[in-house]
Amino acid sequence: MKSQLTLKKTLLTILFALGSVLVFAQGTGKIAGTVTDAKTGETLIGVSVKIAGTNKGVGTDVEGKYVLGGLASGKYQIDVSYVSYATKKITEVEVKSGSVTSLNIALDESSSQTLQQVVITGNYKQESVNSLLLQQKNSVRISSGISAEIIKRSPDRNTSEVLKRVSGASIQNNKFVVIRGLADRYNTSMLNNSLLPSTEPDKKAFSFDIIPSNLIDNLVIHKTASPDLPGDFAGGIVQVITKDVPDQSFLNFTTSFGYNTQSTFEDFLGNERGKYDYLSFTDNSRKLPSTFPGSFQEYNPLTAAQKAEFSKQLPNPYAEQTYIAIPSQNHQINYGNRTDFKNGGSLGSVISLSYRNGQNINPVQRNDYQNDFRDIYYDYNDTQYTFNTSVGVLANVTYKQGKTKLSFKNLFNNVLDETYVDRNGFNTNIDANLRFNNNDLTKKAIYNTQLEGDHQFGKADQKINWNLSYSLIKRDQPDLRSIYYRQVGDENSSEYNLVDRNSRRFFSSLKEDNFSAQANYTLPFNFLSKKSTFKTGFLSMYKTRDFSARIFNYLFNSTGSASMDNYLLSLPKGSIFASENISSTGGFILTDFTSNTDSYEAQSLLNAGYLMLDNKFSEKSRLVWGVRVENYYQNIDYMDLSGTNRSFDQTFTDILPSANYTYSITDKSNFRASVSRTVSRPELRELAPFAFYDFVAQTSTLGNPMLERGTINNADLRYEIYPKAGEAVTFSVFYKDFNNAIEQTLDEGGTPERRQINFTNISKASSYGAEVDFRKRLDALGGNFFKDLTAFANVSYIHSEVKLNALGLDARPLQGQSPYLINAGLQYANEKSGVSLTALYNRIGERIAFVGNSQIPNIWENSRNVIDFQISKKLFKNKAELKLNIGDVLNQNSIFYLNMDDKNGYNSNVDKQYISTSFGTNFTLGFSYNFSLTK
Repeated sequence: MKSQLTLKKTLLTILFALGSVLVFAQGTGKIAGTVTDAKTGETLIGVSVKIAGTNKGVGTDVEGKYVLGGLASGKYQIDVSYVSYATKKITEVEVKSGSVTSLNIALDESSSQTLQQVVITGNYKQESVNSLLLQQKNSVRISSGISAEIIKRSPDRNTSEVLKRVSGASIQNNKFVVIRGLADRYNTSMLNNSLLPSTEPDKKAFSFDIIPSNLIDNLVIHKTASPDLPGDFAGGIVQVITKDVPDQSFLNFTTSFGYNTQSTFEDFLGNERGKYDYLSFTDNSRKLPSTFPGSFQEYNPLTAAQKAEFSKQLPNPYAEQTYIAIPSQNHQINYGNRTDFKNGGSLGSVISLSYRNGQNINPVQRNDYQNDFRDIYYDYNDTQYTFNTSVGVLANVTYKQGKTKLSFKNLFNNVLDETYVDRNGFNTNIDANLRFNNNDLTKKAIYNTQLEGDHQFGKADQKINWNLSYSLIKRDQPDLRSIYYRQVGDENSSEYNLVDRNSRRFFSSLKEDNFSAQANYTLPFNFLSKKSTFKTGFLSMYKTRDFSARIFNYLFNSTGSASMDNYLLSLPKGSIFASENISSTGGFILTDFTSNTDSYEAQSLLNAGYLMLDNKFSEKSRLVWGVRVENYYQNIDYMDLSGTNRSFDQTFTDILPSANYTYSITDKSNFRASVSRTVSRPELRELAPFAFYDFVAQTSTLGNPMLERGTINNADLRYEIYPKAGEAVTFSVFYKDFNNAIEQTLDEGGTPERRQINFTNISKASSYGAEVDFRKRLDALGGNFFKDLTAFANVSYIHSEVKLNALGLDARPLQGQSPYLINAGLQYANEKSGVSLTALYNRIGERIAFVGNSQIPNIWENSRNVIDFQISKKLFKNKAELKLNIGDVLNQNSIFYLNMDDKNGYNSNVDKQYISTSFGTNFTLGFSYNFSLTK
């Protein structure tokens, strides 16, 4: 407890020390923004942006951005001019001391030589509204996104919170994105222009809560494919663009503390914590000693006496400790610096440091059944004590000068997750009550570094952009341990003896390296007297993984005395495996039952190239079309149970055409149509023949090296209306045809104590659905309150069906596919008072978690209603903000159940509860402060 308070005091001291010593300059302000083509949304390079009546002006850089600095407080007129575009004059642009006025500008292309002399005049408010509207409307694909301007006005702290506001998206576990009801494998993540590896090595998922929201330049979810995007998705591609050269230098910090209704200040059980657990790092106390035999081939031939000596080298860590669950913490410091040089170049850097700690107590009820699922097999009452700490760093450095931009971008996140399970219950297999404890500590680290460049050259304004990326993922489970006691005597007996075969220690280590390189070339040209572009590029991505595991259980050697044996087996968990009880004669020794398949190496290589055309046939008609070719190689090297080396190789070449057509019915509405072909590839863990037994869930997960990649044919139609900036109403329908979809299935041979989860290709499946989305300000209702109130909602209906099931079951939905998705909310934001109120509602329709078979019904995840509230208040002239969040107000249980309707031949059609978990309601109070560094 003392170390917890010391750490908290240290963090607070650092935060407030930074605030107390900082001196920031004021006196002048800036105008900054981006200039784009009003018809295509393409950024324009080299545009002249000047203060009217002065010589003060700049040209837009390679990203179409500009910054006019050193301006005294007051109102200005901005003159914007560019060859072959109508000149624009924008009045009433107000600059305030020590701040940046954001002004994005959209230019109209001249229709003739004489029109170049035409001057379009508008004021600041009109131009801000117009540019934001065009940004929403001019997307190449069917997509949904949020710009930095909208994020700035929202209360969201990290990217996962921002994603809740995007049409068709929902967040699971406050981390993982669900798009159009499709989770995990059917979504792909990109950071800037680089593919992101999964932060979860066991599945395809990225934890978006590690990226601070105020460092996002924009965020887009691409729901349809185009040749220049990766082809491995069906739900969507989430692309997060982080800031590089900020408009102004800044320093801000955020700190928050949270209270959970069923966890905070309650007794928190666990084993002894390591010295660095609160810093998300582990010490060496949980590792196998360096002198311990390095493999089961070395350990197993040893004599029992030798094994006993080595067994004594492992400490006895099973003693239970009682802590107090302290409030959750989230602290973040963000720094950005901008330096402008006389040659017109700019050097920018953005650095973010974050720290989080959470301690949660979750009651879990677990059940399974026998005798055709009529009678109970086990009935467990679990309490899960979850301790989580993470440390994150984001560091970007960018230099821009003229038509060139070079960036070096880095992301690091280190996570320590420890779950301690305290179980009591009845098990038919031992025909007795049991007591069981399990400690699972997982340390995960991800590091991503990117070097990228953007260049424009030639009279035709050709462009080249390139990206080199490296990612490292590490995942260690040092000393995952379980201890199992069964009741001796009748049901009223207080005596419990150890079950040695179920008291285990598991060690594993995973390392994955990802290397990628890509480049894109863009050539503008005229077609039918309209501006068009040709684009081509390539991507190469190589991934390698090395995984190894060791697993032991305790073997009891009888003393020959019944009373002495009973004494040793009934010792409490804190002392039972003490050194004096480790012996080859009348004690315990470790038995290594690691399998040959518990280690593997895997590689994959993706090479891709594409050709793409963006054609405008008229002012209203636009077609983006082309083809992408992806060649994918995957390999698994492992040893089978007999000790024979095995290697499985597969190569797939996919031709992935796509076309996105947009017809602009009016200046504020579009009709869109899209067709494409995409793929879904197995993750390396799904290929590995390694079987991991989860003692808590009592399931074994086994990979399948014969898995093939799946293909998806996609078709979308969408009608969209943009009444005004920040508002949208869209109606979409879509159809997806899946071939060789990959699903998680239950093996027929599994028992209730060892349900085996496999990965299987399903020959044919399809899904179709409709999506309605709107975001609307309610100012039409009249009154000051409604002009600051915005309503938004997204409702999706999806029908999916497995057409040909290789397991011989009746038609059913696709595994993991929700039949509906509801996101809705109200946001009140009053700029004058600085008060913001947000209410969010989310519900995901029930879906199949694991596919059953002729012996076992499907296991479904039930729906639950999630309601969140937030109130925030700006303070200290808008430099600070105080926020109160109330998360999961209803606190409905997460329930998985056996759907007896999915099984024919049972007398009962009453569903059977499998797992029920309660999470509690969260109250979080946060404070943030922004130090202006504008000179």
